[in-house]
Amino acid sequence: MTVQLQQLRYFVEVADTRHFTHAADNLGVAQPTLSKQIHTLEASLGAPLFERTRGGVTLTIAGAALLPLARRMVADADAARDAVQDIVGLRRGEVRLGATPSLCSSLVPPVLRTFRAGHPGIKLYVSEGSSQDLIADLLAHSLDLALIVQPEHGVDAALETTEVLRESLVVASVADGPPLTVARQLDLIELRHTPMVMFRAGYDIRDVTLHACERAGFTPKFAVEGGEMDAVLAFVEAGLGVALVPSMVLANRPLLRATPLAPPGMRRTIALAQRKAVVLPHAAAALREVVLEHIASGQLPFGVRAM
Repeated sequence: MTVQLQQLRYFVEVADTRHFTHAADNLGVAQPTLSKQIHTLEASLGAPLFERTRGGVTLTIAGAALLPLARRMVADADAARDAVQDIVGLRRGEVRLGATPSLCSSLVPPVLRTFRAGHPGIKLYVSEGSSQDLIADLLAHSLDLALIVQPEHGVDAALETTEVLRESLVVASVADGPPLTVARQLDLIELRHTPMVMFRAGYDIRDVTLHACERAGFTPKFAVEGGEMDAVLAFVEAGLGVALVPSMVLANRPLLRATPLAPPGMRRTIALAQRKAVVLPHAAAALREVVLEHIASGQLPFGVRAM
């Protein structure tokens, strides 16, 4: 016969109270049910565990040997149950989110603030990088979720994406410098003789910019290249050139001016990516809901709209 955890729990309670009726009351079961389970346990172990005395019971030698082991097994089972319930109830756990630099400095902070307020016991890990790097991290199981720029050719078949945002690209230039054009909008071809600050190779906006310039019929002139978002914006602030950037990153950059591109303009789609056919951990699923709810609320940076 197999020893059951419930039988050990009953045994410990009888050992603590030294009384079957009191133990049954504490456990919320009928006394005959408790006695039957103890008899079954004794039969499974091949030895009596209690000696019945007037007014109660005492442990046999076998019962005394079993008691510390039973206590440990019951405690371990309770700890396992509590640990799982903490995770399911989002009292404990962790979630690993990836996002591009522009999103890390704009969309992600208020999302994490909301999530943290509702789930203070969840550990948050954020990875900042290009969409290509974030996709690789998802495939390597280093991330649970990632906010990426949706590639034109789609993502790896092992991933699934939910398109959540459309953001416009604008021309960033020094705010106190001469305007690039007298019009309120700028045709991309007007940048053919303007020095540009360019992102490093592998950076999403670099490829978008180069392809757009190629379609417009020119090869851009680089004043400096190789930086990520903060570096590129700092280089533009220093007057080294202009850059095509997401409009959202200029919200807190008073030294920079944003000039929209003339229709059709340049836009990119932001998607929430995860591994396909995998059930998200409870914490990651909760964070996904917070991201989607934040976007649906309309509290988005300038130049960004929900899908």
